[in-house]
Amino acid sequence: MSLSSEETQQRSVLGRPKALEVIPLGGFLIGVFDLTFAFTFYGLILGAAPLRIFQSVAAGVLGRPRAIAGGVPTFMLGILLHFLVATCIATVYYLATLVLPALLRYAVVSGLLYGVAAYFGMKYLILPLSAIGQRGTLPRLSIMITEIVGHAVLVGLPVALLARRSARLNGGNSASAAKTEPNLASA
Repeated sequence: MSLSSEETQQRSVLGRPKALEVIPLGGFLIGVFDLTFAFTFYGLILGAAPLRIFQSVAAGVLGRPRAIAGGVPTFMLGILLHFLVATCIATVYYLATLVLPALLRYAVVSGLLYGVAAYFGMKYLILPLSAIGQRGTLPRLSIMITEIVGHAVLVGLPVALLARRSARLNGGNSASAAKTEPNLASA
């Protein structure tokens, strides 16, 4: 089944993405993908205790000693905070697409770069301001590269593709709406 030229044109028209299509689902997808990465990379590959992985997220609010001493409740708090942060990351990307529509046209490159920016923003801006505070040393290069690639592919890319999909789905609506709405400038 092939698309007619009109259908192809309709699909390529980018409208404005809808917040309710991008933010909640984007936050959920980022949260699930990054959670899977964390359990796989830190837990299975590096050998971190699964409970500690998300207690370290809760440490951003509680501090490391209280988060570790909190057991399963702070692990659950860490997962909740993880999804809250993921939703904030999706929100920022959505808002950026409203100002920079090129993010929608070049979603793959934009998403990968956004994931890298999100990584460095979390690591070197947000974490030092949290209850964890400034961390003394850089991670090993192999760990840092894995984390950067993970954020590019599993954080930035999904929300960028989701925003582009929403913009495409709403492209036909905004084009037809523009034809039916009166032009106030000519009135």
